[in-house]
Amino acid sequence: MKKILLIIMIFAAVTGMPSFAENLPVLKAGVSLEKRVPATLMGTWRVAAALKNTDSPQNFKQTSVDIWNLSRTDDVINLSNPFTGASASITVNYVNKNTIKFTKTGDYDNQKLTDSVEITIVGNSFTGVNTLLLRTYSDADNSLISEKKATYVLKGEKISGADILGK
Repeated sequence: MKKILLIIMIFAAVTGMPSFAENLPVLKAGVSLEKRVPATLMGTWRVAAALKNTDSPQNFKQTSVDIWNLSRTDDVINLSNPFTGASASITVNYVNKNTIKFTKTGDYDNQKLTDSVEITIVGNSFTGVNTLLLRTYSDADNSLISEKKATYVLKGEKISGADILGK
């Protein structure tokens, strides 16, 4: 009986004959990327950035030091900076073990700044790259006026959070 079923399935596949399972719904399952983000990312980080390249050196600092506070509530990850008061939900694009790629977008008057960050966490530090895209739009018709890009090399060290204590 198994041989007959196998022959029918092979024949159906080769001849293009419709199979008896083609109209059945496909069961899909998965885990959101936010849930796959390692817990070691959450906490407060001191982040140093050094400009690697840009098409607009007059618009981007050569170096900077910031504080990132990363927290999670259910499937939402928030990045805030206590010095500037800035806060944004981040979109996780990629997770592979301790490498995370995320983006955040901020609107400032007629400008939109998109940060694309990819970091790899090792212990209580990380290294990575931050690509910035600054778009300026017209007040009159919201058309794109200019686009400026910059890439920074990042180094982060954890200041606080449960994992700094090895928990």
